[in-house]
This record gives sequence, structure tokens and C-alpha cells, in this order.
Amino acid sequence: MGRLRRLADATPPSRNRYVDLLRALAIILVVLGHWTVTAIGHDAAGQPTGRSALPDLSWAYPLTWAFQVMPVFFLVGGYANAASLTAHRSRGGDATGWLLGRSARLLRPTTVLIIVLATAALVARVLGADPSLIRTVVWSATIPVWFLAAYLAVVPLTPLMYGLHRRYGLRVPVVLAFLVAVGDLGRLLGSDASALSNYLFGWLAVHQLGFAWYDVHAEGLRPPGAGGRAAPTPDAPPAPRGDPGGPPPSVRSAGLRSPRLPLSRRAGWTAMLGGTAVTVLLTGPGPYPVTMINVPGEPLNNAAPPSLALLAVATAQVGLIVLLRGPAGRWLRRDRPWMAVIAVNSVVLTVFLWHLSATILLIGALDAVGLLPTPAAGSAAWLAWRIPWVLMLTVILAALVAVFGPVEARTGRPPAAESAGGAPWRPALTVAGFTAVVFALVDNAVVAPTDAEPLGLPVPALVAYLAGAGILRLLRSGWGSRG
Repeated sequence: MGRLRRLADATPPSRNRYVDLLRALAIILVVLGHWTVTAIGHDAAGQPTGRSALPDLSWAYPLTWAFQVMPVFFLVGGYANAASLTAHRSRGGDATGWLLGRSARLLRPTTVLIIVLATAALVARVLGADPSLIRTVVWSATIPVWFLAAYLAVVPLTPLMYGLHRRYGLRVPVVLAFLVAVGDLGRLLGSDASALSNYLFGWLAVHQLGFAWYDVHAEGLRPPGAGGRAAPTPDAPPAPRGDPGGPPPSVRSAGLRSPRLPLSRRAGWTAMLGGTAVTVLLTGPGPYPVTMINVPGEPLNNAAPPSLALLAVATAQVGLIVLLRGPAGRWLRRDRPWMAVIAVNSVVLTVFLWHLSATILLIGALDAVGLLPTPAAGSAAWLAWRIPWVLMLTVILAALVAVFGPVEARTGRPPAAESAGGAPWRPALTVAGFTAVVFALVDNAVVAPTDAEPLGLPVPALVAYLAGAGILRLLRSGWGSRG
């Protein structure tokens, strides 16, 4: 509590606390969503199994419009990336240094997960466990990294996409949404491959809205006609770990000659009601499924890859975020709520990465002592079991976060991230490192969960991940920064 109190007291007045709250709430909703829809059973060999109960809960499909919060992650990510990139450049840094700095916070907790799971898989194999079973367990534990793969593909494009935003503003996400619609049309005509680009275009569209939100707040910090440092206000952009609390002198929002993101209450209501209405049309008479979380058997998936319907939901969510920002901002001026938000954000990625591992550990423990309940999904017994189930999972996840959370909490901005220049091959090697990591996470996601993998993860994926993360770690240490 003492550390949280010191961090809360040190928060600059310019920090946009609402952005931090959204990130924390999104994580909590993802965790609760995954936990509450879990259905447990046994396979033919008597082994415990887990699956999503959503296919049996069609009445809950509209609820996924609220629990599908990946758009919120990318909105907040766009805001934070624009803020940190602007601050980094104001200190003389380049895009390569910025990318290396961002990779530290994202990959250190992920690397811990990968190494722990691979080590546990190796121990299990030595003890005689079936490689197919090992793969199933590890695949289930690494389900959260599919989101990280998409995000790590978007982050290296931030310098380019933010430049496009500065020139064209909201026209960029409109074009990206159109490209998503083209990909959807290809899916409807029977070509699933034509929509693979939606994995990038869909999330980039929401990420661009985060840029627009940042620029509006950055401009709001500048007195009219001022050319120097902006005066801090309660609506200033956030200070990501290692970044200042407000925009640096280099922020030039006043020079942005393009449509800005409207943040009035009228705009909020328009976005929320309009996005909801479009979603209803697309999922009612339209061809899209109601659920925004993938369900086996549906003709289309809204989240993998992102669809036009998911972008409509994202629009409604942005509208709600705009409507709530005033009351939320005032609430976050109180010490206790803000300290809670700080606590969650200090380990936010750790919570996300390990919450399904907590589920696997609890299922194994209850099965080992013969107390694993397997009521039918959607039954009264299954619904009643949700409360003790979530409480037990919370305890296990808290223990995992206590062990692995300090890795994330101690991650700051590496010294090399501040320097510009260096060897001419550093940018290419940085991109290669990101590419290897993204390939590894995607490869792990697409390889069947029943394949015999003694280390749990496919060997090419494991090698590519360790190579990519190792390259980025070496570059962060300063290698090649002086040519």
C-alpha cells in the first residue's frame, strides 16, 4: 500500500487516468468472461476437458457485445503509443529506439510465460506424459497470446500510421473499415483467405482512433496560440511507464489539418446508438453472427478476423467511453480508486497472460482430489457453480501474479530507447525481431492443440520466439547503438 500511495501521490496532474482505468477494466472483463463461460467435462479416456459454454448459451450472444473488449485494448493502445512516440521523439529518439522500448513491456512477461510452460512441458514429458496431452494443456494456456500477436503486428506500424493520421486524420480509419468490408465480402463469397488482411486492417482502424483521441487531448493542453510546453490539465494524455505525464514541446496538434475525433456528449450518444443500430442490422437481417466471440459452427467469425460488425460494436463502445469520461475522470481523482487502477496496470499483462493457466491448475487440482464438478453448460447447477468457481480462480491467479508480476512491474524504459542513430542495420534487425515473435505466436495458435509436441509449443515457434525476443533484448541493451 505504501508503494501505491507514493505512486498515486507522484501522479502528475496532466495524466489521463481514464485511459488507465479502461485498460484495467478491459482486462477484468476478459478474465471474467473466459472464466464464467468455461464448461468442464471428461473425454473418453477420463481426462478432464474444458471448453467454452457459449455454443449452449445462445441467449448470452448479445452480452458478447460488451465482453468483447479487444477494441478497447487497441483504442487505449493507440492512445498510449501516440503519447509515448511523441514524447520519445521530443527527447531526440528515433522510431527504432521507440520500438525497442515498447518491446520490453510487452515481451518480458510473455517470455516468462513461454519459458515456464516449455519447462513444465519438458518435465512432464520426462515423467512420461503423453505429448498430445502436453500440447493440449500448453495450447490452452497460451490462448491469450493470439491477441498479443495482433498487437505486436500493429505496434511496429505506429510511426507510419501516426504520420498518416497527422496528415489525413479520421479518413484513415474510414478507409481501413472499407478494406475490412471488402475482406468480409470475400468471405461471404466463399474465399476465407481474402479476409486474412482484416487481422491487420480491423485492429489498425481502432488503433487509429486512439491516435485521434490523443491528439484532441494534447491540443487541449495548449493555451490558445501557445507555441511552448502545454499547461497540464486533468485531461492530459497518460504517461506510459518511462514517459512524462504530459505532451512535450514537440506536440503540434494545432497544425493538424484534418477532421478531429469529436468528444462531446452529443458525439458520444451518436456513436453509441449509431454503432448499436448498425450492429443490429448487420447481425439481424445481415449475414453476421450475433456473437462477437467466435463460436464453432457459425458461418462467419466476427473476431477472427475482425469483421465490419465488430467495428460497429467498437464504434458503440467508443461512444460509451466518450459519455463516461467525465464522471470517470472525477471518480479517479479520489485516492483509493486511482490506487486500485495503478495496482492493476502495474501487472495488467501478467494477469491477462496467466488467467487461463489458473483455470488449468484449478481443473487439475479439483480432478486430482475427485471434486471436479461437471454440470451441463447452462443448467442451474452450472450457473450456481459460477460464483465459487470464479472465487477460487481469483485466488490462484493472485498467487501466479504474486510470483510472476514483479517481472512486469519492474519493467521500465531501457536506456537504449532514448538514443537515436546507431548502426544502419538496427532498424531492420528490430523489425526482424518483431516479425519472428509474431510468427511464433501465430504458428503456436494455428498448430492443432492435439499434435504431439514434447515441449508443448511447436519447435519452430519456440525457436522463432526465443530468437526474436533475444534479438530485441540484445538491441535494447545498446548493441549497435553506436554504429
